[in-house]
Amino acid sequence: MAIEILLPRLGWTMEEGTFVEWLKRDGDAVAPGDVLFTVESDKSLNEVESFDSGVLRIPAGSPAPGARVPVGTLLAYILQAGEALPVESAVAASVDVVAPQVVTSAPVRNEAPTTPHISPRARRVAQELGVDWSGLRGSGSSGRIVERDVRASHVTAQPAVVTAGTIVASPLAQRLAAELGVNLSELAQRLGGRRIERADVEQAAANEKAAAPAVSSVAARTVLSGTRRVIAERMATAARTVAPVTLTTSVDASEIVRLRTQLKADASAHVPSINDLLIRISAQALSEHPALNSRLEGDALVTSAQAHIGLAVDTERGLLVVVLRDAQEKTLNQITAGTAQLIERARAGRSAPDELRGSTFTITNLGMFEIDAFTPIVNLPECAILGVGRIAPQQVVIDAAAEKVAIRQMMTLSLTFDHRLVDGAPAAKFLQRIKRLIEQPYLWLVR
Repeated sequence: MAIEILLPRLGWTMEEGTFVEWLKRDGDAVAPGDVLFTVESDKSLNEVESFDSGVLRIPAGSPAPGARVPVGTLLAYILQAGEALPVESAVAASVDVVAPQVVTSAPVRNEAPTTPHISPRARRVAQELGVDWSGLRGSGSSGRIVERDVRASHVTAQPAVVTAGTIVASPLAQRLAAELGVNLSELAQRLGGRRIERADVEQAAANEKAAAPAVSSVAARTVLSGTRRVIAERMATAARTVAPVTLTTSVDASEIVRLRTQLKADASAHVPSINDLLIRISAQALSEHPALNSRLEGDALVTSAQAHIGLAVDTERGLLVVVLRDAQEKTLNQITAGTAQLIERARAGRSAPDELRGSTFTITNLGMFEIDAFTPIVNLPECAILGVGRIAPQQVVIDAAAEKVAIRQMMTLSLTFDHRLVDGAPAAKFLQRIKRLIEQPYLWLVR
């Protein structure tokens, strides 16, 4: 019995994914555990393995690399030796149309023939090629008209459209040429008089565009990737939903810089990054100020008992937020090791879905880009996000009465919070506590 290979749901919120590539070819023998293909979900690249053994058969119409594919789409089959590929494939219908078309027929009557059924893909191809499918005889199951029937009819029965004496072009090629401004007479001469198809017109238009002098101010036009699309949607949702307020404060980071320098000098110690130290500090501050560890669920304000800290990571595929769970229970060494693994997998595109969701508070650091302060956007459904600026030496007053100044390692923190969930005073106290824990790290190192 043929085993269907469907696009899996790789996260609770996943509705569709971007098909990347097949790692096995049509006709290859596969065994349980073999990686069949890769697919990009909301924010991660995933390898999908086979659960069965047999021969992989990929029907015509299987998704091309880069295609957006709904969850549950039929991609291929695993067959046993001697087993035939099912005649009808649902791949084309689920990939090529935005919404499935439901074809109904009247009850079969002996006195009159019924209108033939046609697959959604075949209907679209017939429209493109100008084929009247109502009189075709289908070769699909139950006499359904499929794509090959339409194309066969177009080649053998549909006469070519002839214009200007020697120009032979398909109806779609003619319409496309008119839209793109392609001269069919010149194109026919370059093609030696053969029939002009859609691909010929598109190539000719592309060649003319490449040869023409640039007159547009547009440098490039790129279709949004799955990850970039998700980021755009979430940022827009946050902008429409959140009532954001941002608080900023200057922090003397000299002691925390000194602590990290001492850990670097100890060859046996795990050297935490500034982000690791801030995760540890934020986890303690959230336990003391749980209002900032809240989220809105319908009409209820839900406060989490755990500090699942999200860390914004810059990757080639866009901004990802990796999640270190139960940060309040972890030692500094565990935080350092955990974030290193999460960041490595995120930049390699190998994050598991659970590593990119479920955070209760997020930290985003632009200090490495010489940014002093900025206004971060709340990562819904969280209540707040901490923006971290660079650490830089500055001359500061340490004793105003004695008119004493000193060079200190200063940084700016920016806390954006959702004013629907928390008021300004509790948010300010939370930020004040983070500042104190940075300036006096012994307050949390002894815990």
